[in-house]
Amino acid sequence: MFETCQLSEEVNMRILRPADAAALAAAYVRNREYLSSWEPVRPREYYTEVWQAADIARRLAATEAGEGYPLALFAGDTLVGRFNVAGIVRGPFQSAGLGYWVDSEYAGRGLATAGVQVIVETARAKLGLHRMEASTLLHNVGSQRVLLKAGFRQIGMAPRYLQIAGTWQDHNLYQVLLHD
Repeated sequence: MFETCQLSEEVNMRILRPADAAALAAAYVRNREYLSSWEPVRPREYYTEVWQAADIARRLAATEAGEGYPLALFAGDTLVGRFNVAGIVRGPFQSAGLGYWVDSEYAGRGLATAGVQVIVETARAKLGLHRMEASTLLHNVGSQRVLLKAGFRQIGMAPRYLQIAGTWQDHNLYQVLLHD
C-alpha cells in the first residue's frame, strides 16, 4: 500500500524492514535527548538493535493483518524520521491513528508535513479509510502546524491523555476526514 516515495532531494519514506533495526536504534540513540520531552520514558533496552528488531517484527505482523504501517524516513542509509499508522479499525469506523517524529538534524525542513500528506493521501486512495486521528502536546506548536497543513482539524483537548516524559499530559486532538 505504501510505496517508497521521495519527500525531498535527499530523503525518502518507506515501510520499515527487518534489516532497519540497527538504523532505527541508532536514530533513537542520536535523538534520545531531543525526543525525551515528546515521548514516554523508555527503558534502556529500547535503544538497542534487539529491541527495535522485535518492535519492527511486531509492527510488520500488524501490517500483514491490515492493522498498521511502520514507516521511516531515510537520507541514504541513515534513518532520519519515524511515522506510524496504527490501530486501523475497519467496519463502520474505518479509522487509524498517526504518530511521527523527525530527526533533530532534519527538523524544520518540511519533511514531517510532506510525510503526513503522503500518508493522508494513501489512507484516502489506497486504504479506504474514512478518517485519521493524531494528538499533540498542547505546547507542540510545530506538530500542530504539520497536522493543520495536512488537512487535520482540532476536535478537542484531552486532559491527562498520555504519559509523556514521565507525566500525564494534556493533548490536543486532531482528525482529518478522508471522504465526504
